[in-house]
Amino acid sequence: MDNKPGMKNGERRMQKPQNSRGGGNQRRSGQKNSPQQNGSSQPSANGKPAVSRGAAVRAQKRTQMDAQRVANQWMPAQVDENRRANFIDDTPRLKIIGLGGMDGGGSKNMMLVEYVNDAVVIDAGNDLSVDLPGINYGIADTAYMENIRHKLRAYIITHGHLDHIGGLPHIVPKFPAPVYGSKFTIGRVHEIFENFGLPMPEGFELKTVEMNEDTHERLKIGEFYVELVRVTHSIPGSTIVVLDTPVGRIINTGDFRFDPNPLDHERTDMERLIELGNEGVLALLSESTTVERLGRTPSESTIEKSYVDIMQQAPGRIFVGVFSTNMNRIQMIVNAAVHHGRKVAIDGRSMVSTLEMAVRHGFMKIPKGTFIPIAQVGTMTDGQVVVICTGSQGEPSSALQRMANGEHRHIKLKEQDTVILSSTPIPESGNDALIGQMVDDLVKNHVHVFEHRNHDLDKVGPLHVSGHASQDEYAEMIQMTKPKFFIPIYGAFRVKQRHIDLAIEQGIPRANCLNALNGEVIALTPDKMEIIGEVPSGTILVDQTGAIVSNVVVKDRVLLAEEGLVAVVLTVDKKTGNLLTSPDIISRGFIYMREQEEIMNGLRGEVRRAVTQRYKRIDIDRFKAELKDHITHYLFEQTGRSPIVIPVINIIGGKSEDTAA
Repeated sequence: MDNKPGMKNGERRMQKPQNSRGGGNQRRSGQKNSPQQNGSSQPSANGKPAVSRGAAVRAQKRTQMDAQRVANQWMPAQVDENRRANFIDDTPRLKIIGLGGMDGGGSKNMMLVEYVNDAVVIDAGNDLSVDLPGINYGIADTAYMENIRHKLRAYIITHGHLDHIGGLPHIVPKFPAPVYGSKFTIGRVHEIFENFGLPMPEGFELKTVEMNEDTHERLKIGEFYVELVRVTHSIPGSTIVVLDTPVGRIINTGDFRFDPNPLDHERTDMERLIELGNEGVLALLSESTTVERLGRTPSESTIEKSYVDIMQQAPGRIFVGVFSTNMNRIQMIVNAAVHHGRKVAIDGRSMVSTLEMAVRHGFMKIPKGTFIPIAQVGTMTDGQVVVICTGSQGEPSSALQRMANGEHRHIKLKEQDTVILSSTPIPESGNDALIGQMVDDLVKNHVHVFEHRNHDLDKVGPLHVSGHASQDEYAEMIQMTKPKFFIPIYGAFRVKQRHIDLAIEQGIPRANCLNALNGEVIALTPDKMEIIGEVPSGTILVDQTGAIVSNVVVKDRVLLAEEGLVAVVLTVDKKTGNLLTSPDIISRGFIYMREQEEIMNGLRGEVRRAVTQRYKRIDIDRFKAELKDHITHYLFEQTGRSPIVIPVINIIGGKSEDTAA
């Protein structure tokens, strides 16, 4: 190390933490600045300019702030403990609050509708796009519901996709109420509760109510009446929620498109939507996922021939990656396979579970003898089998991804194989890179891959149609329902603003449109719509087991991922205060110690000097704080990085042995 003025034999004096602003050293009266304190540089042992302690502390703070910013993208609700968590408004106004789904790409969708002493929740989904170490998904924070639990009457679900039902196993046991939905949707709700990784609280019983979307039945829920209206999407049983309230009628579209020729022949009930519009609609809450797309979304029927043609030409096995809940698409692929005399194997736990439920409830028609176990694929002639599997989004643990990586238990890809990706990346999900890497791995296995985006290049028909509307359909929804007020939901803020522009073109006054954020309280009377306040909102993070993960833990994981960890273990004699062994240094994700012996030996020397200079002069907690600060400074000076530093002190001697970590 470099020699400093006033230090013998090149010693580095252990610096005490200062209470200066910004983490630097303040000049005391009568004290001269050293070269490191005034910012001048002298060469250190590794030949780099010396770095002041203040610069090291500031760099560490920047690293921590960067990690906190990453974690804060999915922050839980910020509740002032000195105030009630809920927004207090007892006037007879209808309140609509987006606890989730009013930002990003429309995820963890969750709308709360409240009137005086009654409240219902429409959808309670999760966010699968969370990209944090060890995190599986996020759900909407329900802090506000703590204080209105006595008002909660029901959960009403538009359809069975996870971004609309994935939060239910976390939220319903905490705030019990019956779950309403179509037959298929309720089947999906039972499915996710059965497959949930954690046990339910003692005494909890899931209560569900199946509603018939074809008969226009209306059920009373507190002061509300609810009706479900059939709509086409990419999952059976999709519905529009019609909620009649004492203030007026509101409609939540859920996710939708207007497919004129769906495979299951379950067309959108447009006649009923027109009737509702003629009767009067106070507010339309319309999903906004793909409102930037012009025209109309093609019918699902337009892609049926593509699968028949590819199966006609493909010489070997065919693997089709598809969303696990897209039963119409799976039915279409099964039909094409049967047409060509091929057997079908299904792979992917979520797909198998949903398919079993769909077959059990009569939503799919599978000829007897069509399905074979995935383990039997290897015994079949290549031209006689189709495998339908999860992984169309490149998900790391999906069946198709494991095949691409060569890690699948039963399938080893070979040259004659064909893979069809029957999807496009989910908007705002960031899945493009995952899909691209998976396709690279498939091509490395000499497999021919068909993607929808390249279908013209590959001279095949389209392989995917969106489950969401395009501009003309979004406009048509507004035209049919003729709402007085318009609130775009379930989409990114910028996309929702486009939706408002579209609504204005359909004749809705700009003053009657509102682009709200999560947590904002929208108050409605028959004549007025306004934002009257805000309730706590945010994201609760969930790991692979289903357990909740603290934001503080996430910040530490981000720091570990970015900067790594260094633990310094000291064994100190209780009587003398001397080190009994050489400091033990453990580095994880920081540097490879065997290649950085000079830095590690220098660190051990610094730690020895710190023990000699300070250990017996101050209490153990203060010594640990100073040691951590000193090590951070040294490592930043040597490497320009600020890992998490954990000092562990084992005190040996006397009747007992103590450990301070």
